[in-house]
Amino acid sequence: MERLTLLGLPLDPVDMEEALRRIGGFLEEARTHQVVTLNPEIAVRAQEDEALRRAVLEAELVTPDGVGILWAVRRLHGMHLPERVTGVDLTLALFRRFPGLRVYLLGGRPGVAERAAGEAERLGAKVVGFHHGYFQEEAPVVETIQNLAPDLLLVGMGERQEAFIHRHKAHLGARVAMGVGGTLDVLAGEAKRPPLWAQRLGLEWLLRVGLDPKRWRRAPRLLRFAYLVLKEGR
Repeated sequence: MERLTLLGLPLDPVDMEEALRRIGGFLEEARTHQVVTLNPEIAVRAQEDEALRRAVLEAELVTPDGVGILWAVRRLHGMHLPERVTGVDLTLALFRRFPGLRVYLLGGRPGVAERAAGEAERLGAKVVGFHHGYFQEEAPVVETIQNLAPDLLLVGMGERQEAFIHRHKAHLGARVAMGVGGTLDVLAGEAKRPPLWAQRLGLEWLLRVGLDPKRWRRAPRLLRFAYLVLKEGR
């Protein structure tokens, strides 16, 4: 299916199976492909953050992450996408689909990536390295990743992750690089996913915002996303 445009950003209308198929193709090519899981917060930030905007515009795959994105596609394009393709779900699906996938984990507080590595190995991945996300000098980290040349680089560095991947894309040496938000925390057991019923209804974001005061500052971005979509649809 052809790419859609959402608030000036590209979106690939893929389901999980199609996303896995495309990434499988990326894994056969000797260059780095960036995967962005587009959620409403990223879409809003990209309206003012040029580095983030360029990262999304030039990503090889942009998946619909969040019920807000599904709603916006219905509103603006009249299309009903079948499901969300989130960072954590896509990560777990990749481990299942490609056993032995060589993975590097980057992000989280010191110790988180290390614990996440153990879970990733249990799920079938081969972790070739890991590093926490609290670093100032990017060059040594990039050089290490380049030397290890993983199949998949998972970057969980919050608002920095997409721009970091895009900035160093030519030198990462990974076949696929994907920003995964709090996925490393989930793998490490630092954070638990909401109940399955909430995941199926697409209400993970609501529970996270409601239960974690640190996330309350993100709520205005969700409201702005809705405003921008309604404005564009008029």
